[in-house]
Amino acid sequence: MAKIKVRSGRGTRIVEVDDSSNWTGSEFKKIQEAKKVESKDKYVSVGRGTGKIKFSDIPSTESKSTKGMWVSSGRGTKKRKLDE
Repeated sequence: MAKIKVRSGRGTRIVEVDDSSNWTGSEFKKIQEAKKVESKDKYVSVGRGTGKIKFSDIPSTESKSTKGMWVSSGRGTKKRKLDE
């Protein structure tokens, strides 16, 4: 499999990875949910480190469709409607 170049930092660093399909989109949501189930009994620091909650108590967010939304481009002078 070929290496894929991914920009990181503020676009200043390039990292070569084997596969980039597992860090974005619906596949990433599935991987993230599986990791959450595996570590449901661990604690996470919250509130500037002053409190802690169980990892399983963190709510999952749903992704909503962007179909039909308007997006500005250029310097805010143009807009287009998203089809997907």
